[in-house]
Amino acid sequence: MAVYAVGDIQGCYDELAALLDVISFDPGQDHLWFVGDLVNRGPKSLETLRLVQELGDAAICVLGNHDLHLLALALSDNVPFDADILSDVLHAEDSDQLIDWLRRRPLAYFDPGLNTLMVHAGVIGPWSVSDTLERAGEVADTLASEHAHEFLHAMYGRKPDKWSENLGGTDRQRFITNSLTRIRYCTADGGLDFNYKLAPGTQPDNLQPWYELPDRATADTRIVFGHWSTLGLLQTENLIALDTGCVWGGALTAVRLDRDAQAVQVPSRQPRTFAG
Repeated sequence: MAVYAVGDIQGCYDELAALLDVISFDPGQDHLWFVGDLVNRGPKSLETLRLVQELGDAAICVLGNHDLHLLALALSDNVPFDADILSDVLHAEDSDQLIDWLRRRPLAYFDPGLNTLMVHAGVIGPWSVSDTLERAGEVADTLASEHAHEFLHAMYGRKPDKWSENLGGTDRQRFITNSLTRIRYCTADGGLDFNYKLAPGTQPDNLQPWYELPDRATADTRIVFGHWSTLGLLQTENLIALDTGCVWGGALTAVRLDRDAQAVQVPSRQPRTFAG
C-alpha cells in the first residue's frame, strides 16, 4: 500500500489523471491525500470533483479556500467573487450530490501512525494537533448541518485576525477557517496576514511564514499543506508544501508519505501565468 499527498489541483483534471498514471495508483490498495482546492481557476473542476468523489475511501481530502468558495456559491447568497468558472459544477445533473459530498470534507486530517497532519494552508503557533482537529471539527460540523448557509454567508472577511479562546459564533469560525485555509504569513504576535503572497525571503520585515513562528505547538509533527504556489515544493523533516502552481502553468506534485517522501511531478498543460 502506498500513501501519496497531492497538491492543489484547481480543476486541472488532465494533469491529475496523468499523475495517477505516473505513480501507478491502485484505488484498491493505495491512498491519496488531497490538500484542498480541488476546484476553480482551471478548466475541469467538475471532472476533478467527480474523480475524487468516486475514489471513495481511497481518497482523503481537506477543504481549501476555493472549495469553500464553491460551497458558498451553491449554498449562500453572499459571494464577492465571479461564479462563471464554476458554473459547470453548479449546473451539473449531479451538482447536489457533489456539493453534499464536498461540504462533508474536513478542514484538517491527522494520521498518528505517520505523525502527519494535513491542512490546506497552515496552523497558527499556539494550536497543537488536537487543538487543530477540534477547531477544524467545529467548522466541519457547521458545514454539514442545516446552518451551513448561515456560516457561508458570513464566512468572507479578515477579522478577527488574532486567536482568542474567548472568540465565539461566526467570528470564531471565520478565524478558524482563515487560519486553516488562507494563511501564508503571520505577524510576530501571531496575527494573520492576507495581503502578502510572494515567496519567503521577499516579505516585509514584520511578517514571517506561519511555520517559522517561534514555539509552534505542531513543530514536532509533519504538516502537509498547499495553498502557497509562490512557495512551491518544500520538503523538510516536518514540512511538505505541495502547491507547485499547476493552474498557473507550473506542475502538479505528489509526495509519498509512507516511506521515502519521494516527490513526483507532471508538467502543467495550462498557460504559464503569474502564480497568485
